[in-house]
Amino acid sequence: MKLDILAFGAHPDDVELSCSGTLFNAVKEGKMVGIIDLTRGELGTRGSVKLRAEEAALAAEILGIHVRKNLDFSDGFIFNTKENQLEIIQHIRTHQPEIVFCNAVQDRHTDHPKASALVRDACFLSGLQKIKTCGEDGSHQIAWRPKAVYSYIQWDNLQPDFVVNISASIDAKMAAVAAYKSQFYNPESNEPDTPISSQSFFESIRYRAADLGRLVNMDYAEGFNSERLLAVESIFDLK
Repeated sequence: MKLDILAFGAHPDDVELSCSGTLFNAVKEGKMVGIIDLTRGELGTRGSVKLRAEEAALAAEILGIHVRKNLDFSDGFIFNTKENQLEIIQHIRTHQPEIVFCNAVQDRHTDHPKASALVRDACFLSGLQKIKTCGEDGSHQIAWRPKAVYSYIQWDNLQPDFVVNISASIDAKMAAVAAYKSQFYNPESNEPDTPISSQSFFESIRYRAADLGRLVNMDYAEGFNSERLLAVESIFDLK
């Protein structure tokens, strides 16, 4: 299935926390959107692999995501290897996305910047014709390079290169994050506390989006970084 946007996350919930409002916007515009989680989050302090998979499926349903996959890489040990690059290349060529989202270029969790570099490198290599890959049916895949690769902002308070208005999508974003009951604030949980399980962290998701929105005269926004220069057709396209 060809996709307009393919969002990669090191762990199930990375995408929901960081760019799900933007994805929901795209779905509502009739775009085809997919998510690929690199790991199953098996090292997470709370929950289980099985529960995390169920939560990811629910979040995808809330957002209207068309494709969600998990590559089953090793949580905590994501490396930018040829083997991992080739697997990601195969999925990029399968879905031929116009835009790819990936993890933050810098962040508290070491998997996040490593996953970001891995996905960005794979996006470039996917456009090289002499790298040969096969689809799931064994057929030869054609080279494909996304038109743009953007890194979403996560824990670290990086300065975004641009923001996307998610004022109409904030409730869907919060519902998708809340689908991960094992990971985030749940007063009924008896599991150990973590930096992301507090009520204040859950509330910060909304007010962080509100703060980014405030800076550009919007109610809510999500921030992204770009490695390449951004361009617009007209100066009036800038908000």
